Amino acid sequence: MTLWRHELRLLLRQRPSAFALVLLALLSVAAVATGMAEVARQRAAIAAIPAAQAEDIGAVADYVDRTKDAGSAAYYSFHPTWDAPAPLAFAALGMRDVAPYMLRVRALGLEAQIQDGDIFNPQIALAGRFDFAFVLVFLAPLFVIALFHDLVSGEREAGRQRTLDALPRGGAALWRRRTGLRLVLLWATLGLPFAVAALAEGVAFGVVLLVLGAILAYLLFWIALAALVGRLRWTSVANAATLAAAWLVLVLIVPTLGHVVIDRLVPVGQGAEIALAQREVVNHAWDIPRAATMRRFYAAHPEWSDSPPLGADFHYKWYLAFHQNGDEAVAPRARAYRAALERRDRAGRALGWLLPSVGVQALLTRLARTDLAAQLAYQDRIRAFHARLRSFYYDYVFHDRPFGRADFGRAPRFDDRAEARRQSTSRAIG
Repeated sequence: MTLWRHELRLLLRQRPSAFALVLLALLSVAAVATGMAEVARQRAAIAAIPAAQAEDIGAVADYVDRTKDAGSAAYYSFHPTWDAPAPLAFAALGMRDVAPYMLRVRALGLEAQIQDGDIFNPQIALAGRFDFAFVLVFLAPLFVIALFHDLVSGEREAGRQRTLDALPRGGAALWRRRTGLRLVLLWATLGLPFAVAALAEGVAFGVVLLVLGAILAYLLFWIALAALVGRLRWTSVANAATLAAAWLVLVLIVPTLGHVVIDRLVPVGQGAEIALAQREVVNHAWDIPRAATMRRFYAAHPEWSDSPPLGADFHYKWYLAFHQNGDEAVAPRARAYRAALERRDRAGRALGWLLPSVGVQALLTRLARTDLAAQLAYQDRIRAFHARLRSFYYDYVFHDRPFGRADFGRAPRFDDRAEARRQSTSRAIG
C-alpha cells in the first residue's frame, strides 16, 4: 500500500494529470446532473397530463352534451399517450432528445398522427445532447490519452527509465502499478457520479454493475491502444499525436463513414411521406361515392356492417370509415418503413462489434430504453390504444347511440405500464 500511496502522490503532483482527473470528474457530474434534470422535466410534463386532459375534455363535453353526437366527441376529443422514461434514461437520452415521448391522438387516421412526429434521423446518433454517454464515448478517450501517452516515454526522455527498471519492485511491476492506478482513478471519476445518480434514480443494481463493467472495458481498450503505441518507443509528442489521430478515426470518422454506408445500403424514406399518402387517400374520399367508401370499410370490418344505411346528410361514420381506409391503404408502406428502420438499426449495432465507441453507445441506449427499438415499441402501444379508441367510438357512431357527458368517462385511457403489459402478453401469445 505504501508504494501505491507513493505513486498516487507522484501522480497528483503532476498538475496536468491532476487537472485532467478533476476536469473529467466535473464533466461526469455535470453530465449526470444534466441528464437527471432533463428526465425530471419529462416526468413533470407527463405528470401534468391528467389536469390538462380533464380541462380539455371538459370543454369538449360542454359542447357535445348539447347535441349528444358521438361523432363530434370522436372528432374533437384528443387522448394523450406518453412514454415514461426508464430509470437509466438520464445516462443516455438517445432518441428521447429528438423523437416525441408524448403524443395526443384522436380516433381518426392514426398514421398521419404518428408519422407527423417522425422528425428524427433513425439511426444510432454519433453525437447528441450532453449526457453521460457523450462524456464516456467521446471525451473519456481524450483523458486516457492525456494520462497514458507519456507513461513510459516521459520517464525515458527524462533519463529515469533505466533507474526505475533497476529498482526493487520496479520495471514491469512499476508500470503495472502506474497503469492500474490511472485506470482506477479514471474509472472512479466516471463510475462514481454515474453510480450515485443511478441508485438515486432507482436503476437495478445489476444494470449499474453492467454499465460500470462497460465503462471499465471501454477504458481498457483505450489504455491498451496507448500501450501498443508506447511500445513503438516514439517521443511523447509523437505518441500523443498518434493517439489523437486514432481517437479521431475510431470515434468520429469511421463511425460517420460507417453510417453513411449503412444509409446507402439500407435506404429509408421519411415518415412524412406516409402521412402525406394517408392524407391523399382521405382527401380522395370526398370525391368518390360514399357507398364505395362504406363497401370498402365493411369488407375489412364486417362487425360494423349492421349499421343503418347512410342518409343524404353528413354522418360521422362515413368520415371515420374513410380515415380508417386511409390507414389501411398505407399500412404496407408503414410496415416497409418500419422494417427498413429496423434493418438499419441492426446494421448500426453490428458496427458496434467492430467499433467500441458505437458499441458502448448502443449498449447504453438499449439499457436506458432510449434507442430505436424503444421508440417503435412506444408506437406499438399507441396503435394498440388507438384500436381500443376506435372500437369505443364506433360502437356509438355506427349504432347511432347518443353520447353524453357521462360517456366521456367511459372512453379508454392510456396507461403506459398497462399498454406495455398488453404488448408483452400479445408477443408471448404470438
